[in-house]
Amino acid sequence: MSLGIGVGDATGLYRDFDALGWVLTGLATLTLVARRRAPTTVLLLFCAIWTAHITLGYHPVVNSAGSLLALYTVAAARPIGPTVAAASVPALVWLYGGVLDRQGSLVAAATQALLWPAVVSYLGSAARRLHERGEQLTTLTEELRRDRQELARRAVSDERLRIARDLHDVVAHHLSVVSIQAGLAWYVLETDPPTARSALRTARDTVGEALTEMRAMLGVLRPGLPDPAELDAPPAPGLARVDDLLCRIRATGVPVRTVVTGLPRALPPGPDLCAYRFLQEALTNVLKHAGSAATVTLDYQPDRFTAAVADGGPAHPVRGLPQPRTGGGRGLTGMAERARQYGGTVTVEGGDDGFTVTLTLPASPPEQPRPVL
Repeated sequence: MSLGIGVGDATGLYRDFDALGWVLTGLATLTLVARRRAPTTVLLLFCAIWTAHITLGYHPVVNSAGSLLALYTVAAARPIGPTVAAASVPALVWLYGGVLDRQGSLVAAATQALLWPAVVSYLGSAARRLHERGEQLTTLTEELRRDRQELARRAVSDERLRIARDLHDVVAHHLSVVSIQAGLAWYVLETDPPTARSALRTARDTVGEALTEMRAMLGVLRPGLPDPAELDAPPAPGLARVDDLLCRIRATGVPVRTVVTGLPRALPPGPDLCAYRFLQEALTNVLKHAGSAATVTLDYQPDRFTAAVADGGPAHPVRGLPQPRTGGGRGLTGMAERARQYGGTVTVEGGDDGFTVTLTLPASPPEQPRPVL
């Protein structure tokens, strides 16, 4: 406004900045208040008032800055197509002012009409792209946060499932052996004291082994403790301890025959624990549901390892000797879940004459999660 007043007073080429000039400039400036809500409408309205201001003879440079501010808002809020169309409006008004300008050059006015709207449109579009990228980054950050929460929830769920499966394997097997041995000791306590003492000794050793495995498992679960490998904890059970497992089963009065085919070899820690827990659960089921003779087959092939436990069907219970309860459990489900971790399968075949449960593991399991005792 001071520019318009000064030029008008000094040269007399432009109309003096009178009350009407103040009113038009005030109205044009007032429209900029709503430029964020309706940027295109504000730009068109501002340019219309600016055109009237130039037509009435006022200096054309007055109000040019306001048109660039309105154009910047359009470029920051609209795509490139509408921005280019909107930029043509102040450019035409600027060129119109250059034609009526009796003081400046038409070439200079045309250059400014192309240059300033182009620069302002570029800056506004750059601000819009930066804002869009910021919103995309915010969206991706939120999706990443939700994904991390989902992964954490699944990890907790999988860990709870694995712990429950291991507790079932340890507790069910050892308590089944203890129950049978305690029942045998009670049954022959007066008639055969040496057998009763042997049964109680077996129950005591079984409880001790169960406590050892439970302590090792809880040591892994306690937070803030050193790595279990740094503690003097026993190694995870594997096929190397199958003989001890078979001895406990035989001590309950169930004959167990072992058949090994192929070239025996050491399995990786995860599949080794998987095979041991499979034999443990399968033999426990023989104790609980069959009680007859069992056959354990270990087949070492170059491309796979197979373990099978076959029983001869339900045995005739001895009158007066307590039998383990055979409530519904999750043993077979746990076997299958554990085998799937290493790309293996568990199958069950048979009927009233006996069952055969078979575990098959590939030679190279697809994943090797850290075994839990």
